[in-house]
This record gives sequence, C-alpha cells and structure tokens, in this order.
Amino acid sequence: MACTARLTAAAIIGGCQDVFEGVRAVVDVGGGNGTFLGMVVKALPQIQGINFDLPHVLSSAPHWDGVEHVGGNMFESIPKADATFLMQVLHDWSDSECIHILKKCREAIAEDGNGGNDHGSDVKLKKSKKVVILEAVLDDDYNGERQFEEEEDSELQSWSGIRLSLDMVMMAHTNGGKERTRSEWAHLLAEAGFSSFSFKPTSVIPSVIEAFP
Repeated sequence: MACTARLTAAAIIGGCQDVFEGVRAVVDVGGGNGTFLGMVVKALPQIQGINFDLPHVLSSAPHWDGVEHVGGNMFESIPKADATFLMQVLHDWSDSECIHILKKCREAIAEDGNGGNDHGSDVKLKKSKKVVILEAVLDDDYNGERQFEEEEDSELQSWSGIRLSLDMVMMAHTNGGKERTRSEWAHLLAEAGFSSFSFKPTSVIPSVIEAFP
C-alpha cells in the first residue's frame, strides 16, 4: 500500500494539483502509515494533513512534517476538514458499507455555519469542501480487444485489463469488495447524498473522483 501510495501521490501532485485548490486541511481516511499525505504536504506545505486510521495501524507510522496521526474508526466518525481523501479504501467494501463510509466523509466536510458575507469566498469554500476518491474506474462497456487497440499508443496501455484483474483480486480477498464502473460509483455517491461529482483520469491506475455535498 505504501508503494502504491508513493506512485499515486506523485501522479496527483504532478498532474492533478487543482484537486487541492482552496483546501486548507485534508483527512486521509484509511491512510495507513501516512505515505500519501506526507508526500502531498511536503509538496503543498500550506495544507494541514490529518492521517486517519485504526490506532494499531498508526502505532508504527513514521513522523511526517505537517501531518498529524489520528486514530479512530471510519464507520463511527471522521475528523473535520475541508476535504477527505479515500485512496483504494472503498474497493474493500460492499455497496452498503461504502455508502455508510461516504456519508461519514460528507459529515466530516460539513459547513461549520460561520461563513461571512463575501460571496466569492463562499464559492471558493464550497469548491474546497469535497470528498476525493482515488480508485480504479472500470469502463461500463469494456471490450478487451477494442480497448487495447485504443490504448496501444498511450500511457494507459492495457490498464483496463489490470483494473479488471484487480476486480478479481477484490472478489477473492474481500467480502463484498470490488472495483466499480462509472455508473456504479455514480450510484454510490448519489445514495450517500452528494449533489455532484466528476471523474478525472490520471497517469496511474486509480482515477480521481471528486464528490461535492
């Protein structure tokens, strides 16, 4: 997971920095030893990082400048922040469990009710309040041979097949976990109460899914 976090963090910092626009505090839910958030905060030191995971996981987590380790259970509550990140967490869980986790994430980014009268600031604040999901996104109409031909000359060559392989891994190693298509992600986010969301491909296997309350 730490190895995957290094690759994903580098891709996000290098190609999707707009995800952090206006964000002052980030909670990495299920962040493990803090590798992902540590790299993000090092590149963007204006961000306050909270690495959130089970206490026994954090007991061996190293120190990262600008990152606070906070123990807890994402099924119960998540620390407040502008944005919550979930990197390859939801693929471990069933649809109903994902919806529960996403609702907890939405609660964590809820407005505090202390907004001012500056309309421009309010717009920026609302834009920064988000849940960011970093997960493989399967094609709704995947066709292996056609997809390979389309991706043959791109950075994403054969990655659709790898994403399907990951789906099989989740089926074998979890109870209800799986990789999901765009329409399946859209269903989960709608059920969790998000008003809008977007998908952005990256230079690595996970895509960036931004969900807004």
